[in-house]
Amino acid sequence: MAVPKRKTSKARRDKRRASSYKLRKVTISECPQCHEPKLPHRVCRSCGYYKNKEVMEIE
Repeated sequence: MAVPKRKTSKARRDKRRASSYKLRKVTISECPQCHEPKLPHRVCRSCGYYKNKEVMEIE
């Protein structure tokens, strides 16, 4: 079995791990009713519509 000759530094170890822990970019879509930005597959916060139906009443 292969054994490392030198200790892996913290910087080298963290550089290797950084690629798997990075956050994905948030997808933002446009609401078809009020044209405000919203998250996909969620009720629009500004108008309360989801899939062209009013789900919530917004005051």
